Amino acid sequence: MVHPTAIIHPGARLGEQVQIGPFAVIGEHVSLGDRTIVGPHAVIEGRTQIGCDNHIFQFASVGAIPQDLKFRGEETYLRIGDGNIIREFVTIHLGTESGGGHTLIGDGNLFMAYCHVAHDCQVGNRVIMANGSTLAGHVEVQDHAILGGLSAIHQFARVGAHVMVSGGAMVNQDIPPYTIAQGDRARTVGLNLVGLKRRGFTEETISAIKLAYRLVFRSGLRLEEALARVGTEVGEIPEVVSFIEFIRKSQRGIAR
Repeated sequence: MVHPTAIIHPGARLGEQVQIGPFAVIGEHVSLGDRTIVGPHAVIEGRTQIGCDNHIFQFASVGAIPQDLKFRGEETYLRIGDGNIIREFVTIHLGTESGGGHTLIGDGNLFMAYCHVAHDCQVGNRVIMANGSTLAGHVEVQDHAILGGLSAIHQFARVGAHVMVSGGAMVNQDIPPYTIAQGDRARTVGLNLVGLKRRGFTEETISAIKLAYRLVFRSGLRLEEALARVGTEVGEIPEVVSFIEFIRKSQRGIAR
């Protein structure tokens, strides 16, 4: 299951049924979970822990040091969950000490060719990053978000759950859950209704999200007043509560 030309440090830990292709390089502090596949010429280094059933394609670079001039070789980490697909020429970097020391990636994500995940990012579950999409440092991308090709997320910005970011979008503020964002200095242009229906949201929940969205983005109210009205008019629907909490926690402001 390991090609004879692969270079694997004796300190690396390999799970059962791991496959490693020709000329791949596996570093000293790397851990690969069961049934993970590493393609030809891929490089996995740093203090990188990768779960089970991942597929890392040829020429990917996983666990390299951050592109951060403040980095001085401190002990930082990359942790990747289960069932992720990391395509050709994807780059995923270790964390930095100032950012908490960890880059974290969940389960079932798809990183298409040439994507970049910078230091200290947090990527949830079932996220899709299309070709050439890029996360700067300290970015958070929540579950089921989709980033279109060649889109870019500014450092410290957040992308909420079930968001659709259009191709080529430049995101410099937080994108609240369930919305669609597009444009240079991206702004929300509506709700990701197709995505919500595909993922089994009920009509009652979607109607509540619609009302919350209209109050925040279309009413002309000041943000605090709009959020207060959402709380009183929509009630304690969990999806709406998470929508409000996301906005209240924003440090960069929301793209409204």
